[in-house]
Amino acid sequence: MLAYWYEKQTNNVRWGNKFSADSGVRQGGVTSPDLFNCYINELIEELSGTPVGLRLGDRFVNNLSYADDMVLLSPSIKGMRKLLSICERYAQRHQLVYNAKKTEMLIFRSGRGPSYVPDVYIGGQPVKIVNTFKYLGHILSSDRKDNHDIERQRRCLSVCGNMLARRFFKASKDTKIHLFRTFCQTFYTCQLWTECTRRSLDGIRVQYNNIFRHLMGFKRYCSASSMFLEARLNTFCAIRRSRIANFLTRVEGCRNSIIAALASRLHQTKMYWDWLQIAA
Repeated sequence: MLAYWYEKQTNNVRWGNKFSADSGVRQGGVTSPDLFNCYINELIEELSGTPVGLRLGDRFVNNLSYADDMVLLSPSIKGMRKLLSICERYAQRHQLVYNAKKTEMLIFRSGRGPSYVPDVYIGGQPVKIVNTFKYLGHILSSDRKDNHDIERQRRCLSVCGNMLARRFFKASKDTKIHLFRTFCQTFYTCQLWTECTRRSLDGIRVQYNNIFRHLMGFKRYCSASSMFLEARLNTFCAIRRSRIANFLTRVEGCRNSIIAALASRLHQTKMYWDWLQIAA
């Protein structure tokens, strides 16, 4: 049934007198994620079976995939070129074309290593080297700092908070508290913020406090602890501590082999002790 369905369907986009290629799974279809997994699984297995990448116990981890977003991991340019060649061979076999303009390379630097890094190519075009990269909503930085991601979320928090204050200034107190809890307490991946400056953390914490003051009509310099206690809301620091505790619980109880291997070494990392210090 699925084979007949995809053989007979026609989906394309017209631009002027040109039509796009008629291929791919249906956008938003219930079966599309599973079908795409079947389609891309061959590439993932070939990459995972290649002894190139980051060594984790007795296995190599060289690719992370979420739908059509794939990240290749390698400690060397030689290894990265080998992984890209596997992707290019797969693309040729399946009549695919990688878009070099949408492909970027991020080099994590620790203060050591050569300043010059040779180019890598995909589809005959050089891959652009960037200092920051947004993956699954989280901004990664070449200096391994979280300041860029914190600033991005601070700006989003500011936009959302100002929108709520402007549109719901006549709403009841309980409604405003509910809206604030729903839209201003997300802080996506805040449990990963361990390598950052105090200025960045203070900036988003102050923004969080001021938005609630503005929404509720409190004075600018009123006590943040008192107003959150009265509204039965968590402070910014309390939210971070809760997210870290929940994250550690999920990681240590996860049955995924890669995450389990990382969890077994977690106590040896600086991040783990930073988490404990924050949670305390």
